[in-house]
Amino acid sequence: MKQLALDIGIATGPTLAGFFAGPNEPALRHLQLWVGDARAPTLHSPVPTYLWGEGASGKTHLLEAVRGALREQGASVGWLDPAAVNPPEFDERWGAVLLDDVHLYTAVQQHAAFNWFINAQSLQRGVVAAGALPPADLPLREDLRTRLGWGHVFHLQVLSEAERRAVLRQAADDRGVALSDEVLDYMLHRFSRDLGSLMELLAQLDGYALQTQRAITIPLIRSMLENE
Repeated sequence: MKQLALDIGIATGPTLAGFFAGPNEPALRHLQLWVGDARAPTLHSPVPTYLWGEGASGKTHLLEAVRGALREQGASVGWLDPAAVNPPEFDERWGAVLLDDVHLYTAVQQHAAFNWFINAQSLQRGVVAAGALPPADLPLREDLRTRLGWGHVFHLQVLSEAERRAVLRQAADDRGVALSDEVLDYMLHRFSRDLGSLMELLAQLDGYALQTQRAITIPLIRSMLENE
């Protein structure tokens, strides 16, 4: 099956408001309070926050949503993930430091992350990080690992199939789209468990159905994939 090219013109990127929390409500509420709004862009707590959980639990969505919210407030942000082979030096103009997939960091990235963390703390800037493991189990240098775990730590849970089904059903209803149980089963069992990817799939299916003037069915999904 072809990989979906999730290139949707109306997409604005992950937001905190668009995150269906389910069992992860405490983490979402914490980040909403931490981010604040444009009227209080300098009140972000310098106490670090660490999110951990398995794939598709929403870690990267939340980090990207925090980055988007801070940018809306006019703040620049330091972002580090495993794709950054040569991380830049810490920039004092950053309002916060965001560290994604820390469990995969190389020695070079760990050195940069530790440097960013220390500088952010000395300047009272926030740090929000995410990884697949609890702090104590991270395969990182000790000084970085312990610092990631001394603040707020939240264990994110993957939404159950029933929860993902309910979210997709509500999103389809909001769009005026009819999704049969058969189509929902197909989407949930053949594609990523990540809710963000499923929502983008729904948006793409809606657009393709309008373009072809057809209802959303399993044959329509297959047709869309074949034409990607």
